[in-house]
Amino acid sequence: MSKILMSTNITTSLEPKAYHTETHGRTMNPGGYPQPQTRDESMMEKWGKKQQLKRNFGLLSIVALTTTLMITWEGLVNAFQAGLENGGPAGLIYGFLVTWVGVFSQAFVMAEMGAMIPLAGGQYNWVAILAPRKYSKFLSYMTGWTTAIAWQATSCATLYLAATMIQGLLIQNDPSYILQRWHGTLIGYAILMFSLFVNTYLATVLPKIESIVLILHIFGFFCVLIPLVYFGPHGDTSTVFRQFLNEGAWPSQGLSFFIGLTTSMIAFVGLDAAAHMAEEIEDAAVVIPKSMIASVAINGVFGFSIIIAVLFCLGDQDAALNTPTLYPIIEIFTSAVQSNAGGSAMMAVLILAMIFANVGLLATASRMLWAFAREKGLPGHEYLARVEPRTKLPLWSIGVTVVINVLLSLIEIPSSVAFNAFLSLAIAGFYSSFLISATVMLFYRVRTPPSEIPWGPFKMGRAGTPVTVFSIIYSSQGMFFSFWPPNAHVTAESMNWSSVVFVGIVACSLIFWVLHGRKVYKGPLVEVIVRQRVR
Repeated sequence: MSKILMSTNITTSLEPKAYHTETHGRTMNPGGYPQPQTRDESMMEKWGKKQQLKRNFGLLSIVALTTTLMITWEGLVNAFQAGLENGGPAGLIYGFLVTWVGVFSQAFVMAEMGAMIPLAGGQYNWVAILAPRKYSKFLSYMTGWTTAIAWQATSCATLYLAATMIQGLLIQNDPSYILQRWHGTLIGYAILMFSLFVNTYLATVLPKIESIVLILHIFGFFCVLIPLVYFGPHGDTSTVFRQFLNEGAWPSQGLSFFIGLTTSMIAFVGLDAAAHMAEEIEDAAVVIPKSMIASVAINGVFGFSIIIAVLFCLGDQDAALNTPTLYPIIEIFTSAVQSNAGGSAMMAVLILAMIFANVGLLATASRMLWAFAREKGLPGHEYLARVEPRTKLPLWSIGVTVVINVLLSLIEIPSSVAFNAFLSLAIAGFYSSFLISATVMLFYRVRTPPSEIPWGPFKMGRAGTPVTVFSIIYSSQGMFFSFWPPNAHVTAESMNWSSVVFVGIVACSLIFWVLHGRKVYKGPLVEVIVRQRVR
């Protein structure tokens, strides 16, 4: 290994001296390098990375973080209006099933890559290591930027949801309250400060907190479902399973259906969270695949169940869609139990889930930022890549993620379309980063003999190629339709500005690449060593 290291342009952080300083007291092999003691140590050493963060997460706690971060059933009941207008009740049901299958295919592909390369960078690490040498540097750089964008946008969108849901309850219970957008921004800031507190002062017990939140996620589901189904009005099967709507006035019902799929797609955003927490998970190569697949399965069951329940208990659809609270689900809950207090209690479960989801989002978004900065892929990487020695936390990346959320939340004050833009931007960012990594994996799988691929503990075998192809097709349409507005007759208010924002951010990243990034960004610092081993 030392000959490989000395014969390449690897930065000095991978020189033998660095290994010794990080592994004092460990058993040394004949070559003078420390002998790996666990699977995690072996994986970190294999990809040339130093263990800098503390491994606090196990299988249950990381499944809890990923599952509650995605908040599938909670997100669906809050954002189902867009799917109801484009697709209708039947479109929501069948669209959810299509999305669930598509997301499962994404989960299997990412689980395979995450087991093979369990590093916190996730997609950009996979691309850099598996892509053809000629393209790996640029492709991994762009993948890192789009993934970072997606996580920041998702965190801000969740803040918006939690804050405006609280405002919705104020409108429902206090007729004298006058909605002001800046109120929502300040409420969002309070939630953000709570997330910051948990991610810093309570960081050592974050895995336990996430496990408790998983209980809220599961039992809260039944606390909402049972009264809704028992007390609420029941619609007929024909309306729920056969009625398609095209309220967006699109040329065809099929086009309206695909535009409505974004409702279900956003409910599964955050699937790759376990990959970005990889360096804080014990036995990460085994746990990451299990976490990804389990979270999609759990959230899919709950999500499909709540969609069916809400559609059967919809009641007065016009009253729900035109509620002054701006959240149809508040009207649906209140109407079902015939009580403001009862409806508010049911909504409180959703709000708590959103607040704790932001805790997990802040953790994961900051780890993604830290990992990419570690490879010098971002401006200010000298600071963003720092880890505080005492707490083993990337405090700079956590702080910058908070600042980004503070600034993005200001956009919501003058414009009510900011939330939809954040949602679409999150889908576009996640799906584009997945598309690059899945395409690279497909190319690598096809051109490399199976015996020479450095598989991890999880692999799909012969099913790998067709599953990856299907996931690419699904993700392509998802990214394409994420940029569409909800209505064919576009105004400045209804326009989906995420396409403009996405292109603008990508353009900024390209400018940074040309002026500075291409000179300092080399991809993962062990890229050459990996190529020597797997090619």
